[in-house]
Amino acid sequence: MHEKIIQMLRQNNGFRDWETLLANLKSQNDSIKVVGTINSDPIYEFYDTYSDNFVLNSSSITISVQPVKSYIPFHVHDYVEINIPLVGNCVVVTEHERIKVNQDNMIFVGYKTPHKVEPIGKNDVVLNIELRTSAFSLNELDFLQSKGKGISISNLLFSLLSDEDYGEGRYSLFEVDHDPKITAIIYDIIDEYYGARVQSDQIIKLEMLTMFSLLIRKTYYREAQVTDSKKKNNNLLSLLLYIEKNYSDITLEQMAQHFGFNPNYLSDYLKNETGLSFIKLVQLQRVNVAAKYLTYTKASIEKIASRVGYENASYFYKIFKHYFGISPAKYRSNSR
Repeated sequence: MHEKIIQMLRQNNGFRDWETLLANLKSQNDSIKVVGTINSDPIYEFYDTYSDNFVLNSSSITISVQPVKSYIPFHVHDYVEINIPLVGNCVVVTEHERIKVNQDNMIFVGYKTPHKVEPIGKNDVVLNIELRTSAFSLNELDFLQSKGKGISISNLLFSLLSDEDYGEGRYSLFEVDHDPKITAIIYDIIDEYYGARVQSDQIIKLEMLTMFSLLIRKTYYREAQVTDSKKKNNNLLSLLLYIEKNYSDITLEQMAQHFGFNPNYLSDYLKNETGLSFIKLVQLQRVNVAAKYLTYTKASIEKIASRVGYENASYFYKIFKHYFGISPAKYRSNSR
């Protein structure tokens, strides 16, 4: 099936002349404009999504293929873009660096992040997936955000990429090492998208969420490398995953020592990148785990409090109610 899909994509990734393309885009949307420059090169505002034949596509999830040997200038989106080389590789250029993306790896480019893809070879096939914030309903995003005010630490990455305040100027590169499960899902998504069969939209959404979960799991077990745009050595996802794994007895000093940072620097970095302090990130993880214990076990609230890192049950009650708006006992009652 993979070869048939590649052949189909090759039919859609022919050379595009930029000047002709720009004229066509302006004929459909006269709001396309230059919003800045990088080394005197213009940065265009691309807020619409288009099919391979460059027909305007208003879907919340749009898939297209990168045209071969074609110049596309620096541009920004108001959505998340994922670039995946299925054959060969590509080079994504941001304001400060060039990032080589090898076959089957993927790069997530954030909200209003100036970037471009250097012209790819005639035999390369590079997939582009555009995700608007409307792509998933709140229920579908339950995987990304837990009930109440809780936030699943390991899934903050996608929220950051799609958030107006924290997504701008950010990318994350996932080196997935040809993981067969992730690769299979990517091809399934392509097949559903271009096949346009009954329930295809819903299947694509579910498979996208599954793909995110697999990426996070690979990173969690250190089977994949993730490069974060802000500081290559200060991988935000790795920091958040460390909190998720060590939440019950973590301290800022221990975490800073583990990553080789000054505690004050680490604290400032987390605050700047997530909008949340180290303490709040830990609290979020603790109360989310506690909520699962309350839902799926009969353990006493005092024992759960101790298990997630709170020896003082009264303090645990206070923190839990702050984030969920109700007491642990009430939460357990509502979950049954």
